[in-house]
Amino acid sequence: MTNVFVIGIGMTELGKTVQRSVKDMTEVAVSLALRDASLERRAIQAAWFSNSRQGLLEGQNGIRGQCALRPLGFQGIAIANVENACASGATAVLQAAAHIEAGFCDVALVVGAEKMFFPQRREAMFKAFNGGTDIYRLEEFQQQCRRQCRELIPPKQQRETETTDHSFFMESYAAQARLHMQRFGTTQRQLAMAAAKNHRHSRFNPLAQYRHSLSVEQVLQQRSIVWPFTLPMCAPISDGAAAAVLCSASVLKRLGGRKRAVRIRAIHLASGSNRPARDFEHHIGRLAALQAYAQAQIEPRDIDVAEVHDATAYTEIQQLENLGLCPLGEGGPFTESGDTALGGSMPVNPSGGLVSKGHPVGATGIIQLYELVHQLRGEAGPRQVVNPRIAVAENGGGFYETEEAATVVTVLERATT
Repeated sequence: MTNVFVIGIGMTELGKTVQRSVKDMTEVAVSLALRDASLERRAIQAAWFSNSRQGLLEGQNGIRGQCALRPLGFQGIAIANVENACASGATAVLQAAAHIEAGFCDVALVVGAEKMFFPQRREAMFKAFNGGTDIYRLEEFQQQCRRQCRELIPPKQQRETETTDHSFFMESYAAQARLHMQRFGTTQRQLAMAAAKNHRHSRFNPLAQYRHSLSVEQVLQQRSIVWPFTLPMCAPISDGAAAAVLCSASVLKRLGGRKRAVRIRAIHLASGSNRPARDFEHHIGRLAALQAYAQAQIEPRDIDVAEVHDATAYTEIQQLENLGLCPLGEGGPFTESGDTALGGSMPVNPSGGLVSKGHPVGATGIIQLYELVHQLRGEAGPRQVVNPRIAVAENGGGFYETEEAATVVTVLERATT
C-alpha cells in the first residue's frame, strides 16, 4: 500500500458515562479529526462507521453510521457500517484505505463509537460480550484446558475456574494463558508486570480511563477474576469514540504535503483457523503479522513502537511473540526485562493499553492508531518514544475455539512527503 495517509485523527476521553450517547461521542471525535486535518466536512467523500454493541444494547442493528453521521451534515456520500467484534475499528480503516487505494475516492472518514456502560441493564451489558463468541465451542475448549492445566491452578482458585459466572472472554483468555504457562513457563507475576507497566503508562495519557499507577504487588493483590487474572489484568467496560481522516497521495500533495501525515504502509485482516490449542506457531495474530510485514517489506526489528490488543495482560505477552518482537515463548521474560516499557528497547502500549486506557470495542482499533499517529508525529508528550519511524498496531476481535475470530495488523510509517 503506497497511496494512503492519515492526515487527521481525534478521540474522546474514555470511561464509563451515563450521559454520553453514540451520537454525542461521534460528533466530538469527528470534529477533532477534521480540525486535526484542517478540512471541512464537505471534503469527506465516503465514510465507514464501526460499532459492535449498539444492536445488542440499543436495538439499532442496521444503519448505525447513517444515524450518527447524518445529523453532523454527512449526506449523500457513501456510508458503510462495519461490525467485526473488537476488530471493527481496524477493519473499517482497512476498508476505507482499500477504497482510496482502488481510486474510488480521495478523502475518507473512519469512525468508531461504542456506548457500553448501561448501569440499569447490567445483565444485558455483560451478555453483549458473548455475542462475539461461539459458546458451545468455547465451552469445549475451556473444559479441555481445565483438565490439561489443573495442576497449575492454586487449590483455592480451582473451583472458580469451573464456574461460568464470569465473562466467557476472560475465561477463554485465561485458558489460553494457562496453556502458555504450562508450555513455556510463563508466570502470573510476569502477567502482573505487563499490567503494571500499562497502568504506569496511562498516567501520561489524559484520555485514558484509568490514570493511576499500580505496582506489580498491587496488581497481584486485587480481586481475582479467573485464575491467573486479577481485575487490573483485564480490560474494563468503556464508552468512547475515535475518528480518522484518510486521503490519497494526490490529495496530500495538493494540500502541500502535510508534515504531520502518517502513511499506512500495510494493513492485513485475517480470520482464525482450526488449529490445536497448543499450536502457538500458527496463532491468528502471528499469521496476520507475517502477511502485514510482507506487504510492508519490513522485519520485526524495524518496528519502533507498538500498540497491541491487550484485552488481558496475557494477551500482550502473546502478541509480543506473534508480532516477532521476541521469540515464541519468551514474551514473559521479555516483559520482565523492562524492554516493553517507555525507555525500553521496544515500547509497547505507551497509551496504557486496553487494560488501563480502556476498551470501547468498536472504537479500539482506531484508538490504537490515534496513539501511534501521535507517536510518529512526535506529539505524544511525556509518553513520547524517541524518534520512531515505523509503528505497528494489532487489533483482535471476538473469540472462536482457541483464538480470536479476526485480527488486523497495521503498519504505519512517518511520512516523508
